[in-house]
Amino acid sequence: MIIRDVLESELEYIKNLRLDAYNEHEQKVPRDHWNVLKQQILTEEDLQSNVDQLVAEVEGEIVGTVVLFPPKTELYTGLLDDELDYPEIRKLAVSSKFRGKGVAKAMISECIRRTKNRGFRSIGLHTADFMENAVKLYEGLGFERLPQYDFEPADDGIIVKAFRIHIK
Repeated sequence: MIIRDVLESELEYIKNLRLDAYNEHEQKVPRDHWNVLKQQILTEEDLQSNVDQLVAEVEGEIVGTVVLFPPKTELYTGLLDDELDYPEIRKLAVSSKFRGKGVAKAMISECIRRTKNRGFRSIGLHTADFMENAVKLYEGLGFERLPQYDFEPADDGIIVKAFRIHIK
């Protein structure tokens, strides 16, 4: 498996990979919440020059993608009072046929490595309980909850929960 920066020619492909990966959650949440999540999945905020877009490639096939945003990026306008002073992992997606094979863990490890190399000692992310496998993965890797950075994007009772891990 190779974890590398995305090529411009792959941008449309990874948008579709993300959408396919997140589609399994569509029936778990109310329509308004799904629409907010879908908008976040497809937004092009990750095209900024200071943002890392990564893919996981196996035998020439892109099987996963993740985005690493720098600290103090306005990702949650109107939802968080404070800017986050650490990098944030977003839009982690793995092709359904490659789940459970360490792809997500490898991409998270690369995000942590890049964060550490840039001199930061923490990295965070947001997820929700309806993404059970993601929550289990992050907790298993040692990410800790930061409830002060939770938010409710669609006013539907579904809380998007903040997590962070300190890097050694």
